[in-house]
Amino acid sequence: MAVEDLDDTTFAQKLAGSDMAVVDFYAGWCGPCMMFKPKFARLSDEYPHVKFFVCDGEKAPESRKTVEIPGLPFFGIYKNGKLIDGFTTAKEAGFRERLEQHFGKGPEGGGIE
Repeated sequence: MAVEDLDDTTFAQKLAGSDMAVVDFYAGWCGPCMMFKPKFARLSDEYPHVKFFVCDGEKAPESRKTVEIPGLPFFGIYKNGKLIDGFTTAKEAGFRERLEQHFGKGPEGGGIE
């Protein structure tokens, strides 16, 4: 599944139209963020029941203000447009664990149908 970019004009609308979503809040100067980007794109294919979005916090300051970001990369978990969890990690295992805690493994993994 493709990863979609969000900005201040599309942020609320795209999330409101998504039952289950994860947003990667990143900054172009953040090394760990840039290293996680290809993993995030690959993982979007493994969780087809979840919409994957990226948001450059420096280019979308109003969107960035909707979450409290203690460190980067920061991931926001959304259900029906509402933030239900947020976490910072650069480890794939930690990302998977948190995503599956909220959304299951998906159709192929025996989780949500």
